[in-house]
Amino acid sequence: MSFTHINQNGEANMVDVSEKTVTARIARAEAFIEMTPKTLDMIIKGDHHKGDVFATARIAGIQAAKQTSQLIPLCHPLMLSKVKVEFEVQADQNRIRIESLCKLAGQTGVEMEALTAASVAALTLFDMCKAVDKAMVISGVRVLEKQGGKSGHFVASNQGE
Repeated sequence: MSFTHINQNGEANMVDVSEKTVTARIARAEAFIEMTPKTLDMIIKGDHHKGDVFATARIAGIQAAKQTSQLIPLCHPLMLSKVKVEFEVQADQNRIRIESLCKLAGQTGVEMEALTAASVAALTLFDMCKAVDKAMVISGVRVLEKQGGKSGHFVASNQGE
């Protein structure tokens, strides 16, 4: 197996997907952001002076998925048919789990879009709360599931942990 974004001369290369079959493609990704109990409580209660932290982070994640090809040099611009960003408060671990879903009918996968959505949603939560909690930690960014294309169906183990 070789890297798809490196040509035979070892140079960066955008993969030619023009001969690939159009199929339904789905990817889910997750990220976590840990914080102090006080910060988490403030978010849950909606007491943040900047407003609805979850709504802002959700919109940021959706916008980021749509901009992935502008951020990651060799990604193809995609016509996403669905982007979803959800939050799960895990109070017992003082963290928020972010899960993204990206879908399309196309010739290339949407894993990078899902990863970008989850990552930027986490970064937005950090940005909105950094004034009260500078020690927040973003971690665990990964693909949870990928469907479509010739590589088939992938599901990560230990989801949501």
